[in-house]
Amino acid sequence: MHTFGIVFLAALALATATRLWLARRHVGHVRAHRGRVPENFAAEVDLAAHQRAADYTCAKTRFTMVDLAAGAVIVLVLTFGGGLQLLHGAAAAWLAEGIARELLFVALVAVVVTLVDIPFDLYRTFAIEQRFGFNRMTPGLFFIDLVKSLLVGAVLGLPLVAAILWLIRELGAQWWLYAWGLTVLYGIVAHFIFPTVIAPLFNKFSPMDNPELKDRIERLLARCGFKVKGLMVMDGSRRSSHGNAYFTGFGASRRIVFFDTLLAQLAPAEVEAVLAHELGHFRLRHVLKRMTWSAAFSFGFFWLLSFLMAQEWFYTGLGVASPSPAMALVLFLFVVPPFTFLLQPLGALYSRKHEYEADQYAARNASARDLVSALIKLYRDNAATLTPDPLHSAFYDSHPPAVARIARLQKA
Repeated sequence: MHTFGIVFLAALALATATRLWLARRHVGHVRAHRGRVPENFAAEVDLAAHQRAADYTCAKTRFTMVDLAAGAVIVLVLTFGGGLQLLHGAAAAWLAEGIARELLFVALVAVVVTLVDIPFDLYRTFAIEQRFGFNRMTPGLFFIDLVKSLLVGAVLGLPLVAAILWLIRELGAQWWLYAWGLTVLYGIVAHFIFPTVIAPLFNKFSPMDNPELKDRIERLLARCGFKVKGLMVMDGSRRSSHGNAYFTGFGASRRIVFFDTLLAQLAPAEVEAVLAHELGHFRLRHVLKRMTWSAAFSFGFFWLLSFLMAQEWFYTGLGVASPSPAMALVLFLFVVPPFTFLLQPLGALYSRKHEYEADQYAARNASARDLVSALIKLYRDNAATLTPDPLHSAFYDSHPPAVARIARLQKA
């Protein structure tokens, strides 16, 4: 076996073993604290709700362990097992050499990965989520969403891939720089069209019709000097009982979207506090900072891809005998995650820093007490564990642990 193949196998084994070890730690930690509600939450969260959250967390994490192991096997089958080579041969048998053939190859890989994921998604939705009372999706809606997602992915993704493949063919060694710029621009355009074109394909959006809540929110927006296109309510209850709220779009297309389940869970003052937190992300330029970091990382990834694409060992080391730009793109997507996994805590730490800052913004512009009350309700009603394993949380959690987050807000 080529040296690069050995290095990749080692990275994949290390990343998978670390993920499984972290998951096992997480289950053990949550189970060890299942019998007692943390002191700061004892007045609002009863023991039964705390134990339900622990059981839900353990069920999800155990299933994640199965998913992780299966994912590693799929990567091995597609690379060293000859799966990618087989799909490349199928595309070559159907189409002559050119961008169309390479697009077909990419599409075939995407379809295979999607088909492999379906049983896992079905179990997650109709076994785990159903068992704990969160799922409201029917099998019919599940598969309708799946078809829509595939179509949207094809409509948005294939033209971008085709453009990158054309740049590789036409622009020589500097193709990666233009491909990076195109990808960044494409991402910005996708943010613009998401609220008005993509999101309505999956959910129904209605203008907020609660006068008291609407007035409260409009006064908050005025205090913060924030303008939006609309206040919308989304029919999240059609699929799940989990609640959420988010901003979407830029400029004239910017909207605030509330899940109907969130509005059913929280009082108006609590909704205002949650919204103030989300406003904090925009006012403190967290979204722009994350997009900038994402663009910087993608710049490095495109440069690395351009280097690897020209190396024969990159293909042969992974069991591929048919080098091509499309093959390089696909291989790169499989190769990068194992090598970058150990950097994941840095991204999680940066995200948690932003969450703390948004909480402080909410405390200044709304009510820290109402935000605490809202968060406790959301933790309880969404069965989010109050006692995550610290190391697992450091690797994965984009939001601070509940105990630490609430403690900071109570000081405010």
